[in-house]
Amino acid sequence: MAWEDRTPFDAILFQFNLKEQEVIELMRRELKPKSFRLWRERVQGRKTKHLKKREFEKGRFKCSRQRSISNNSISKR
Repeated sequence: MAWEDRTPFDAILFQFNLKEQEVIELMRRELKPKSFRLWRERVQGRKTKHLKKREFEKGRFKCSRQRSISNNSISKR
């Protein structure tokens, strides 16, 4: 969940009871050094990782083709 950019730290706290700093320590321990640095660069200051910084309250990203997806395969158009 931490690797995914749109999953907020608050959701990780709710589901796994890990605070943001604990998630960072976990990622530092489990990822390769270069992967950790890339992740930190991506996550730092990202609005979507913090619920209070998000511009929207409800909703989520929805792909324009999402409607046509059924049973894990893309339907014919």
